[in-house]
Parts: sequence; C-alpha cells; structure tokens
Amino acid sequence: MALEKLEEIGSLIKELRSRLDLTQEKFAARLGVTFPTINRWENGRAKPSPLGLKQIQDLLSELGEKGKDLQEQYFGEVQ
Repeated sequence: MALEKLEEIGSLIKELRSRLDLTQEKFAARLGVTFPTINRWENGRAKPSPLGLKQIQDLLSELGEKGKDLQEQYFGEVQ
C-alpha cells in the first residue's frame, strides 16, 4: 500500500466521507471504530491499522467509478 504519511490518510478519509455523504460519526460506525478514532485519523494524530486501511480500501472499491481515482491516488492500484 502506498499510504504512509498521516496527512495523506487524513485527506483520503475526508474525501471518502464527502463522497459517501457521511459525518465522522457515521463513517466511524460504518468502519466499526469510534468517532474520536476517525477524528484523529483525519487530523493526522494517528493512522489506521492495516485492517482499518483494508476497510477503507474496500469502501473505495464499493464506490466503483466514483472511488477509482482515490483508489489509484492513495493505493496505487484498482481492485
């Protein structure tokens, strides 16, 4: 996976939430984590575990064409 920098992860999560039209709370519920966890990820204070990154990548895949550009930009591949 290409994601390494905390800033990149935050930008990805913000954009993904925007495309899914979800609040941080609803996005957290969808991933099975807490609101403060999403907040820390978005603000660059923490990064997702490998499982969390996989769940984010899966959400991008579910978006199909709407998520393809983010998938390529942040993960360097399209499933």
